[in-house]
Amino acid sequence: MEFTIKTASPERFRTGLLILGAFVGAPLPATSRAVDEASQGRLSRLVSDGELGDKAGATVLLHGLAGVAADRVLLVSFGKADSFGDKSWRDAFAAIGKALTTTVAKDAAIALDEAEIPPGRDAVWALRQASRIVADGAYLFEPASAEKKHKKKRGPNKVAFIVPAAVDETQEEALRQGRAIAEGMALAKDLGNLGANVCTPAHLADTARGLGRQYKFEVEILARDDMEKLGMGAFLAVARGARQEPRFIVMHYHGGKPGKGKGGKAKSPPVALVGKGITFDAGGISLKPGAEMDEMKYDMCGGASVIGLFKAIAAMALPLDVIGIVPAAENMPGGNASRPGDVVRSLSGQTIEILNTDAEGRLILCDALTYAERFKPACVIDIATLTGACIVALGKIPSGLFANDDELAEALTQCGIDAGDRVWRLPLWEEYQDLLKSNFADMANIGGRNGGAITAAAFLSRFASAYKWAHLDIAGTAWLSGEAKGSTGRPLPLLAEFLLARAAARKHY
Repeated sequence: MEFTIKTASPERFRTGLLILGAFVGAPLPATSRAVDEASQGRLSRLVSDGELGDKAGATVLLHGLAGVAADRVLLVSFGKADSFGDKSWRDAFAAIGKALTTTVAKDAAIALDEAEIPPGRDAVWALRQASRIVADGAYLFEPASAEKKHKKKRGPNKVAFIVPAAVDETQEEALRQGRAIAEGMALAKDLGNLGANVCTPAHLADTARGLGRQYKFEVEILARDDMEKLGMGAFLAVARGARQEPRFIVMHYHGGKPGKGKGGKAKSPPVALVGKGITFDAGGISLKPGAEMDEMKYDMCGGASVIGLFKAIAAMALPLDVIGIVPAAENMPGGNASRPGDVVRSLSGQTIEILNTDAEGRLILCDALTYAERFKPACVIDIATLTGACIVALGKIPSGLFANDDELAEALTQCGIDAGDRVWRLPLWEEYQDLLKSNFADMANIGGRNGGAITAAAFLSRFASAYKWAHLDIAGTAWLSGEAKGSTGRPLPLLAEFLLARAAARKHY
């Protein structure tokens, strides 16, 4: 989907579909009012008669509106004016994205009025978020089928944003950023939605390699032998039961300004992102129940979000240095699988008693967190579908956030609000460490039934003391179940917003 910005009179703009906004119980915004006057009050009568629903995202489609150049006009509700904010704005643009997937119009235009930008936000924010939401709304996963139906995809290829003031470079850049983030989300969703027989550790590695070739960044792939030489005993303990060979994927994006040091290294340390890449989680010897086990193909969504994010930051040419690490493996039962009671030595040298083989994510992540130390990162963020306990605690609305640094936690929280991809911070008090005691190793890999999301994070914190670190538990937000089953692409919008904010801050150094 191609986005452009136009300064034009909406009633005179020739397009297949013109999209306008309205509030319930308030005058029409200026752009909608211009179309209303051209159509002799058609829109205002429609609103006053109650044809447009009160709820943000309600729509009414009009054909051949007199006095208007567009073939069709879609009126979208922003809800009640006195309660207008980020959520109602996002609901309206999500409805716009959905409407664009069903229209037969070949092109479309969205008239964005200043009155339709939430309080405290500006046009740059609105254009970046709107283009991302609209483009993401057009996402379609092509299911495997014996018959290739080759249905022609509905919806416009070109969407113009009509703005009331002159266009500047920051607005054009915001559109490009939103589209790039949506493209990264699409890749993350594709990887998550593929069956585990297709999206194997090798497939994740090949995808990362392909992005590296396309966008000219370095990708390293470590195989089992490499990991054995390094001493990644925790990671390899998880991979023992599977026939699919594990991969340890390391992506190096060098967008920051080169420094004066040897090899032209960047002046600022990189941000490191670590994504859990369990391409299928059967639980190992601690086998999961059979019901809904198919959804365990989504246990690599943390890794998918990191790979998708690298596509987005490369497309945006973000002026930062970023390291992406994806430990990828399957967790399967088998004659060579790790057993409850086994003790393994991690890359850090710390030993772990495996009490439950289904608590495998923390085992692959701990070696990845130790590996990240070599890059001397400014901060490390790991992203993982780690615990069902996080869903019990928070539901499926925010991702769980844990951090050993308040400033990093606050930045992620604010970026989550800005991106509409929220997180909620949970404690990492020292008292929780006592639950990980083991008689046979430095620690156990589980801490009992209570506070499971917290004890999992407490476990990871033992491997992240060398730098500022945050952990995102996305078990409740990475995918949807039921009729809408599929990957959500979260928390890629949050992470992109975080990196964009750091890039903007660097301009003032």
